Amino acid sequence: MAQFSFRQWLQKTRESRILILIVVTVALFVDCIINTVIAPILPTLLIGKNTSNSSVVSNYTSTLLPDNSSKGIYQLQNANGTQDGECYTKGKENSDGQEFWIGLLLAFKGMLQMVANPIVGVLTNRFGYDAPLLVGFAVVFFSTLMYAFGEQYVFLCVARGLQGIGSSLTIIPGLALLANTFPDDEERAKAMAISTSGLTVGILLGAPFGSLMNGSFGKSSPFYVLAAVTLLDGALRLCILRPSKFSPGSIPATPYLTLLADPYILVTVVGYFLTKLHSSLLQAIVPIRMMEHMCAPSYQLGLAFVPAMLTTILTLNGFAILSLKWGRWLCLMLGFIIQGIGIICFPLAANIFGLIGPSIVLGIGTALVGASIMPLMAYLIDLRHTSVYGGIYAITDAAFCLGFAIGPLFGGAIASAIGFTWVMVILCVLLIIYAPLFILLRNVSGKDEKKPILNQENTPEEAKSDDQ
Repeated sequence: MAQFSFRQWLQKTRESRILILIVVTVALFVDCIINTVIAPILPTLLIGKNTSNSSVVSNYTSTLLPDNSSKGIYQLQNANGTQDGECYTKGKENSDGQEFWIGLLLAFKGMLQMVANPIVGVLTNRFGYDAPLLVGFAVVFFSTLMYAFGEQYVFLCVARGLQGIGSSLTIIPGLALLANTFPDDEERAKAMAISTSGLTVGILLGAPFGSLMNGSFGKSSPFYVLAAVTLLDGALRLCILRPSKFSPGSIPATPYLTLLADPYILVTVVGYFLTKLHSSLLQAIVPIRMMEHMCAPSYQLGLAFVPAMLTTILTLNGFAILSLKWGRWLCLMLGFIIQGIGIICFPLAANIFGLIGPSIVLGIGTALVGASIMPLMAYLIDLRHTSVYGGIYAITDAAFCLGFAIGPLFGGAIASAIGFTWVMVILCVLLIIYAPLFILLRNVSGKDEKKPILNQENTPEEAKSDDQ
């Protein structure tokens, strides 16, 4: 009787839409915090392995990539006579290109994830969501343990690559599962906003958590904690998923080339790439500018983007509701313009307090874009193609990975070549010039050649009259 009751409870649990939303949100949070927690730890570990002279170590720290707020790094600097709050300028020319190898390692996850995304999209469409999500949990858990025990560069590359595959097996089927579970556009928008909040919290907590744990308990400690959190995530996934279930869809999926040839999807995907491109570049070069021009102490480097993240978290759900009233095309256009305004103000900051205003403005723009992009992708698929979502989220995640791969690889070099201010000007102009293209999404023709309006204020009768 107890066994029968447990089966009934499990069956009821697997049918709960709220639990599915919670599981996907937690999965995105875990994936993102593991991705960002490694950033302040990797440079410390690699530098410690490859150098034995503390002065050489401190040479490298001046060109580290984003989130390098690890106390371990600055303790090495302080041992060599550089105090927190003192602008660090010496030794930059002697880094021998080591920052490139650190950046390559940070970007390696995104590179392999881009390769895996098309395959995972096809697998999701063919076998359903259950098997990819469970395999993704196992891969992420294993890669997290590899971080805890690995010290050699090649070993860390393997762990980083496995993490990219696990992320692909988590993000694509997770978002596709949400889109399928919440077919109503308004409910889907709210669900996507909540899941995106989990992703944002992961980004926010990753670097400070990694820095604190690394400085206090050693480089392996954050990965032990995250491995335990990953096990909790896996237990939640088992509550809603069936390990042996393979449920191919009855509707054939739209080919990738067809999706990429769709002008509305192309405009949206390129816009999403641009938002992630400027985010990765900012995270790569703002901490360097804070060290070199603001004399920022080490603990402040991890706080530079906290106002943006908090603003995004607090406003994301409200903008998701607002996008249904204003129209997602308008929210995207306003989001790009507001992000451009925030970016152009970054060079005006003389200290960390001067970064608060631009960071808040950037967070508002990011929330406007984030509240619209994911549900808009599913809406376009429903409207113009077959309602199978693995392919579209594989493309979307590839744009995300490409944007975040460029920053660690080339951010520091670009800023050194043309200067921080010019990078901000170019990003601002790029976003503002691109913003009007979202007007094309105001009237989107469907499969039946009618024109449903993404602006929810228009009625179906008005859409029909547009064709006459």
